Amino acid sequence: MVEHRSPKPGAGGSSPSAPARAQKEEIKMAESRQPAWVTFIKQVRFEAKKVIWPKRPEVLTTTLFVFVMVTLFSIFFIGVDGILSFGVRWLLQ
Repeated sequence: MVEHRSPKPGAGGSSPSAPARAQKEEIKMAESRQPAWVTFIKQVRFEAKKVIWPKRPEVLTTTLFVFVMVTLFSIFFIGVDGILSFGVRWLLQ
């Protein structure tokens, strides 16, 4: 029988020779005898701590950019609609 090995020796996964690695916090949570919803809430809080939240100036800049682009695209599509409706009316005369 031929042994199948991963091309990446340090890679974890479903291979019995290299089981997937879990973080210590997740192992502690999985081993504890708590209801599933409590474990879920703890995992959500743990993951939320990893999030890098944007600063206020970044949010304001992005929001302003979105409003400007929506305005520009709406003006563009109003113009395209006017041109196409003019062309259809001309063809139907």
